[in-house]
Amino acid sequence: MASTVLVRSMELLDVTLREGEQRAGRSYTVDEKVTVAETLSALGVSYVQLGFPVADDGTGAACDRLSIDAKATGIARVLERDVDAAAASGVDVIELFAPTSDRQREQLLDVGRRELRDRIGDAVSHAAETGCELHFTAMDGFRSDPDFLSTLYADLADAVSYVSIADTVGARTPAGVSDFLADLSAGVNRSRLGVHFHDDLGVATANALAAARHGVGKVDVSVAGVGERAGNTPLEEFVVAAVTGQTNLAVDVSFERLLPSARSIVEALGETVPAGKPLLGESAFEHESGLHTAAMLDDPSTFEPFDPARFGGERRLLFGAATGRGAAERLLERAGAEPTSDQVDALLDALASRGELPLAEALSVARDLDWSESPDVETEE
Repeated sequence: MASTVLVRSMELLDVTLREGEQRAGRSYTVDEKVTVAETLSALGVSYVQLGFPVADDGTGAACDRLSIDAKATGIARVLERDVDAAAASGVDVIELFAPTSDRQREQLLDVGRRELRDRIGDAVSHAAETGCELHFTAMDGFRSDPDFLSTLYADLADAVSYVSIADTVGARTPAGVSDFLADLSAGVNRSRLGVHFHDDLGVATANALAAARHGVGKVDVSVAGVGERAGNTPLEEFVVAAVTGQTNLAVDVSFERLLPSARSIVEALGETVPAGKPLLGESAFEHESGLHTAAMLDDPSTFEPFDPARFGGERRLLFGAATGRGAAERLLERAGAEPTSDQVDALLDALASRGELPLAEALSVARDLDWSESPDVETEE
């Protein structure tokens, strides 16, 4: 008898607005922040990171206008003035952060491990007085000593909802992520860990999935991967991979709104995506190869990992000079003909002369050819 696999739900914290503004020359208006936060909340994202309140006015101005189900978050260093600014901005969640790797701790703060623990503890205690939900992020956490992070977790477990581990420099790969999480002490409750990845090596989504397999409860994501340097784990990629990739993960977002919401956010922020970008690019669901289109006219799953419509996407089969005889025959059959060799040749010539055509237009060409008989034709949905 097959064993029952428990489905585990993941929390998503979207960092698009904060990470996007950390790029050179980029900033978002309050209107843009409000639009994005409302769209993400309607999608079902749990947390929306609006900004760095001590360093910007937009977080508070956006909070004043927002009435959403998602929790608005703001980041803060382990300093009282940062915590006070975050609380004053009106966010629901204060996400404190501090460098925990020996390298960054020494370079940025010039303190020892004991003093850093004291600073973090004092800041968290102060933040607890605000009444906000608290998270802590270990900056450069994946280059930290796992034993030290385990100790920090024990320090903070009673005070914060999540302790997140950040791959701040984008140096980890899935194998390294798995090894690191396995090295944390048994006393660390993985479901109360979060992870934050950068895509410098092109593996941010894979890293997040590897972390999820180790039981982490929260993943930081950004729409289209928008973020500092090479960006972050793309929201849309993580969700689709989590629910279609034979995992035991559940992500509580509206699947059919996923890609339309991501595209609307990209547009609202004036961002662009390359044509070949997974899921969001113009060619992400396009098929033109004769072999592919012939098979997909019968069964799209032959050359698709999932139906894009499940996530609000649209499959595009294209027909033209690359179309083969098999695809032409199937088009003619859909048009109501019983294809002969001459009819196939005629349709191939017609398609080649018109350039790339989507399915509906290719069917129209097939129907418009001068057949000796005109049986009933199928109506394309």
